[in-house]
Amino acid sequence: MTRVVIESVLLFLLPFGLFFVWLALRKRSPGAREEWSPALTWLVIAGLLLVIGSFLFTFATAERRIGGYEPAHVENGVLVPGRVQ
Repeated sequence: MTRVVIESVLLFLLPFGLFFVWLALRKRSPGAREEWSPALTWLVIAGLLLVIGSFLFTFATAERRIGGYEPAHVENGVLVPGRVQ
């Protein structure tokens, strides 16, 4: 679960990082607030679209399992570990 959160945060921050690099390459001040103000809304929208797109891609391509989980149980005095059927 932690991996999913970290990947989502990084995908959200990707447009901001690219904009930062773009400002630096154009020899503008990436730390100046007036450079970020006009583009901030579009950067947030782009980041959200990337995160939503990654969720949809994962949903469409994830491995499906038909069986369910069988919990651990004792069979003839022997502990049988849980498994996914």
